[in-house]
Amino acid sequence: MSIPEDEIIIKPRNDKRDYRRILLKNNLQVLLISDAETDKCAASMDVCVGSFSDPEGLEGLAHFLEHMLFYSSEKYPQEDSYSKYITEHGGSTNAFTASENTNFYFDVNPDSFEEALDRFAQFFIKPTMSADATTREIKAVDSENQKNLLSDGWRMHQLQKHLSAQDHPYHKFNTGNWDTLEVRPKEKKLDIRQELLKFYEYNYSANLMHLVIYTKDDLDKSESLVRSYFEDIQNTNRILIHFPGQPCNSENLQILVKAVPIKQGHKLKFVWPITPGIRRYNEGPSRYLGHLIGHEGEGSLFYILKKRGWATSLSAGESDWTCEFSFFKVSIDLTDAGQEKFEDIVGLLFKYIHLLQNSGTQQWIFDELYRPKDWLVGSSLPTKFNSEVIQSALKELSPDNVRIFWESTKFEGLKDSKEPWYGTAYSVERLTGSKIKQWADKAPGEGLHLPGKNVFIPTDLSLKTVSEQIKLPVLLRETSCSRLWYKPDTFSTPKAYVKIDFNCPFSGSSPESSILTEIFTRLLMDYLNEYAYYAQVACLYYSVSDTDYGFQVTVVGYNHKLTILLEEVTQQIANFKVKPDRFAVIKELVTKEYQNLKFQQPYQQAMYYCSLILQDQTWPWTELLEVLPHLEVEHLVQFHPLMISRVFLESYAAGNLEPKETESMIRHIEDVFFKSSNPLSKPLFGSQYMTDRVVKLERGISYFYSTKGLNPSDENSALVHYIQVHQDDFKLNVTLQLFAMIAKQPAFHQLRSVEQLGYITVLKPRNDSGVRGVQIVIQSSVKGPGQIDLRVESFLKMFETELNEMPSEEFKNHVNALINMKLEKHKNLREESGFYWREVSNGTFTFDRIEREVAALKQITQKDLKDFFNEYIKVGAPHKKGLSVRVYGSKHTSEYETDNSKPPESSVVRIEDIFSFRRSRPLYGSLKGGFGHLKHKIKQNSVQDHK
Repeated sequence: MSIPEDEIIIKPRNDKRDYRRILLKNNLQVLLISDAETDKCAASMDVCVGSFSDPEGLEGLAHFLEHMLFYSSEKYPQEDSYSKYITEHGGSTNAFTASENTNFYFDVNPDSFEEALDRFAQFFIKPTMSADATTREIKAVDSENQKNLLSDGWRMHQLQKHLSAQDHPYHKFNTGNWDTLEVRPKEKKLDIRQELLKFYEYNYSANLMHLVIYTKDDLDKSESLVRSYFEDIQNTNRILIHFPGQPCNSENLQILVKAVPIKQGHKLKFVWPITPGIRRYNEGPSRYLGHLIGHEGEGSLFYILKKRGWATSLSAGESDWTCEFSFFKVSIDLTDAGQEKFEDIVGLLFKYIHLLQNSGTQQWIFDELYRPKDWLVGSSLPTKFNSEVIQSALKELSPDNVRIFWESTKFEGLKDSKEPWYGTAYSVERLTGSKIKQWADKAPGEGLHLPGKNVFIPTDLSLKTVSEQIKLPVLLRETSCSRLWYKPDTFSTPKAYVKIDFNCPFSGSSPESSILTEIFTRLLMDYLNEYAYYAQVACLYYSVSDTDYGFQVTVVGYNHKLTILLEEVTQQIANFKVKPDRFAVIKELVTKEYQNLKFQQPYQQAMYYCSLILQDQTWPWTELLEVLPHLEVEHLVQFHPLMISRVFLESYAAGNLEPKETESMIRHIEDVFFKSSNPLSKPLFGSQYMTDRVVKLERGISYFYSTKGLNPSDENSALVHYIQVHQDDFKLNVTLQLFAMIAKQPAFHQLRSVEQLGYITVLKPRNDSGVRGVQIVIQSSVKGPGQIDLRVESFLKMFETELNEMPSEEFKNHVNALINMKLEKHKNLREESGFYWREVSNGTFTFDRIEREVAALKQITQKDLKDFFNEYIKVGAPHKKGLSVRVYGSKHTSEYETDNSKPPESSVVRIEDIFSFRRSRPLYGSLKGGFGHLKHKIKQNSVQDHK
């Protein structure tokens, strides 16, 4: 049956897609989307059952079921065949479990969509959920939980849940682990597979599902397809479970919770239970209040906190919502000085809320947030200004209704209580509304006021025409100081993307200069914040960030006011002055960030060490942390003019910009830095152009580097098994990519699903400054890295057999899938510009890379792939260049000692010292270079064109 006419979907004026809502005979609601121009098809099924429905004593069952549905079904009994099919046909798939919903989704190449959809439908018709897979997948859920145990985000979220009403499902632990899904059920004589099946049969009813289909087909064909595949889903007319009421009662409100985080730092979180915004989405009260409380311009709460040196960031908005309850949260990252001003900061927040109440709601603020233009219509766009609704929402943010969570390592040693699932130490104090009002009365709130009018809101949204047809970036302008690459708009939106790399030889010449460059960029963003925050509100985004060879400026968004913002950023760089109070705050912030690197996940540590081994001229974070305490204001004062004394500007501009105005932007920057009577900068000498050089591993040698994990509390170990192959070459590029695409799912299935080594298991290509390879990354609490390395080699031997026995038709499918993936159109200006900027940044300038690699793919044979595997990947291959980086967690410390006491086998080399090793190895030539390099590259490309 069709949906009534009065429910026709409103869409933006420039949306060419067709939509249709239908209701199947089993009461499954479906939204069909037809897009004749799409190069990917997709589907998503949302089931209105989540972790709130977990049976008592089986925490995580809904999440566990989400995992299990991927394994197999009666119609497609081969384990992992669904994921394998999706991967083989250029797609991806995933799922998530929320409080009241479980969502499954995939995308795939159009010619494979119909079968993919059939396989997907079987999730909800007749999944197998074998006993063997059930036992194995509990380990995956437990591994997923293990990786979260030392994450402050997960820990603090669970603490907020723990300190809520025990009779509300929000209170539950919802991830699940070995204890909740294996140990406790067995103690109760429960068969976990039977519990899964019971949960599935009871909850997965068609009337509780919503399906969205996105395809190239017309709506009639899509409807026919959906009806044939999804009407077999059972409908038990399950009543949608509601969990009414707020999860916080009077005991859970007016509390101050002090908690000990893992990472260095201090954070204040204010949490109010509120009426869910979804009930009032037309008026958008939470978005209005989040905009004002989270504002960073002059007169804002953050502006006052920052001015006093008490905070480094502030965010505000609604989260954790359902249709029955919601929370409004304000989160503030504190400095050490701010940590000592708790009462003043609490008082200031409530003083600002009081200011909002007294000022009344403002129509002009609402209009600035929600421009009532047809082309901006979106599902989250409020359209109706309602002063009463906003005032009502504001009243809910009262001192009598608040929960304050105060995290700080200063609270180390708290022994009052421990949250049971993550072990977070905490204490709870009562905090009356009257006490908060006293703090608000005496808080130093001079200068608090509403934001001013936003001058960055665009008023000219016209599209510019470029007479010359330009499909790829062109070199628009080149001088001794700069190079400008340009590409006009292809997305018909009034937006632009501009990126400018300041190549500064002095910025990365030592650990000290590297840290000073980082502090400089942080300070610059800090100085610009009050002014440029208005631009960000108006969807004109900017950043200034440090690089290995200087810093870069990025501005992206509506083009109308872009030049104004870029010129202000340029002036701030040129006229930079060090403010001692802000220097101290930023130095403290950077110091804590480097100190907290030891709390990274072990797999992130392993990837870091791998990069440190391979990348020449990079400084370890330990050295950067060592020099930080000794850097003072005067060091940056002396360093800034030296840093910009020699500069080359590598620029890229794209979007709704004309060539002349683009040139004018860069000419203006050149004038500021190079053309004054006493210029700030001079062009680089030929010897100063930046290079990216990578260590060349020796053929036939397997290197390994072993180290203990940086956090002794983390049981997880990690391995990066890296195989270096070649430097940028079209045929080898695509052969490597083809291998990685084919091997990705078998690796995941064998190492993760079958052997259950760890939740984080991935095989993917790796690109270090144009030097290509493949890496297998695994994090595990069940095996040490040495053992995992053996399992990876065992997998490669098994995969060799699969590769040799692969039917020719399957090989062709893989090649076509990769071709289709490469030919997939860029979705927006930011994505397109990121692709072309990588060519500029890497120094390759191969803007037609897609066409060239597709041409190479069309020539590749099955023998080419086998030869490639035998030469570069196969275990024991004479030309193989391998590197294993092993990080040992606390659970595997004894293995670390054992593995490192063994003498290495022949053709295996232990890396004892990273920097001695780097100095001892030859390097690949740099793809990045100066003018001569570029001219050679252009000539080389043109020669290849005529071959």
